[in-house]
Amino acid sequence: MAIISNGTTILDAGSFSVNLGSLTFIKSVTVSGAANATILHGSSSVVFDSTYPVYLIKYINVFSSTGQNIAMNFTIDGGTNYNAGMVTSAWVTEHSENDSDVARTDYSESYDQVGTDQVIFNCNKGGLENASDASASGEMYVFNPSSTTFATHFMSRANSLSEYPGSTDNFVAGYVNSTNAVTGIRWHVVSSGTLSGTFLLYGLKDS
Repeated sequence: MAIISNGTTILDAGSFSVNLGSLTFIKSVTVSGAANATILHGSSSVVFDSTYPVYLIKYINVFSSTGQNIAMNFTIDGGTNYNAGMVTSAWVTEHSENDSDVARTDYSESYDQVGTDQVIFNCNKGGLENASDASASGEMYVFNPSSTTFATHFMSRANSLSEYPGSTDNFVAGYVNSTNAVTGIRWHVVSSGTLSGTFLLYGLKDS
């Protein structure tokens, strides 16, 4: 049975036939006790190329087994290496659970990067709280990753339950310092430990 609105078939035989909006779900990646989590174009039905001008990644309850920081990097060689050079800036706001430690939005120079492996959470407080209820959630936008004319820009924002313990609002933005096409992203624990959590990939249409 088809669903028709104002003469236009919207749903027929279980499939949509009209544009349902600009945000398109592409892939869900869930890891548990893994060395890393990876989104790579052409792998496991992942689309991460010129199909969309903007990509959105949602982080859902991401944590490490040892409460360590989580970092990420991009690949510009098709997934052989995840070591693209980046230029980044980091800003952090903090508030402890006991209300004794409050930091307004501060520039976090020690977490800036001119190189590889950018920490996206937790910045400043040394790591996530190593507790059963501790994780980080947020999102990252990646702009025009397939461009070979301009550097690929990204913006990441996440909130983490950090080790002091308290809420840490992590904002990191930057660009891949290359005009090679970016085809994938990898998240990993900064030092020892394994990674768990869910990463949701969406594409944003330009029309």
